[in-house]
Amino acid sequence: MRFYIIVLAVIMFVFPYANVNVYGANNQKPEPTFKEISYGNHEMNVLDFWKAESETTTPLVIFIHGGGFQALSKEKLQGTHLNELLNSGISVAAINYRLAPDYPLPAAFYDVKSALQFLRSKSEEWNIDNTKIGAYGGSAGAMLSMWLSFHENMADSDSDNEDDHESTRLKCVATMGGQITFDRRWMEISIPGGFIHKNPAFLRIFPVNSFEELNSEEMQNIIKELSPITHLSKDDPPIYMEYAMALDSPIPSDKAKRKPWALHHVIFGYTLIRPEWVPWVSKLI
Repeated sequence: MRFYIIVLAVIMFVFPYANVNVYGANNQKPEPTFKEISYGNHEMNVLDFWKAESETTTPLVIFIHGGGFQALSKEKLQGTHLNELLNSGISVAAINYRLAPDYPLPAAFYDVKSALQFLRSKSEEWNIDNTKIGAYGGSAGAMLSMWLSFHENMADSDSDNEDDHESTRLKCVATMGGQITFDRRWMEISIPGGFIHKNPAFLRIFPVNSFEELNSEEMQNIIKELSPITHLSKDDPPIYMEYAMALDSPIPSDKAKRKPWALHHVIFGYTLIRPEWVPWVSKLI
């Protein structure tokens, strides 16, 4: 996991300045510079921000928590990650977003977009280099990070909300156990075991009551829009991906481990960055 964070620092080109161990290297998190700051209209649209000590503007890394779009919060930011980033001269933000089933997708996706634009609007006030903003997270947080990273710029210059005028493009992204698509047909054919496409969580995170509704044209268009691989292009920023298995890892014998194993399968990553290694999968996307 430490390498996962170091990659962000290297891509940000800030390691030459990482000379002073100001924040320590343990799991104890320093108090945020700004805490529970609202970036949107909902009570869950809040973030914490840690300003790195610097006489010049600093890069910013945004932590986006996982939890299957249904659970957890910004408090999952690990102190070791936070301290390593701050000691590398990188400011850090951790965000909350609306959760299903009370707020089904695409709510979380819209929220992380708004959080990024809000943070970019604070560049001058919070000493942020708005050309060096990255994101990282695991599982759902990884998917949200990739969606921001691959999506074309979603700035809206005609919006009455000035934050919407800000760019949504990132400098880099780092993910752990990230999914690249919600496409159930792809999952059925691609992920070993042939069961994860039947995951009942689909019916909790999307505004549907059955898989038949999920297969409707309207929902399939939403699924396509929210799937990061839909937006992948050659001009996208670099990505570091980490998975906890090899491509040929066997299905766990422990039934309790099978669903998380399939949900975070390395086939997602191979399909994204090495499609020639899995041609039977990548051609379906």
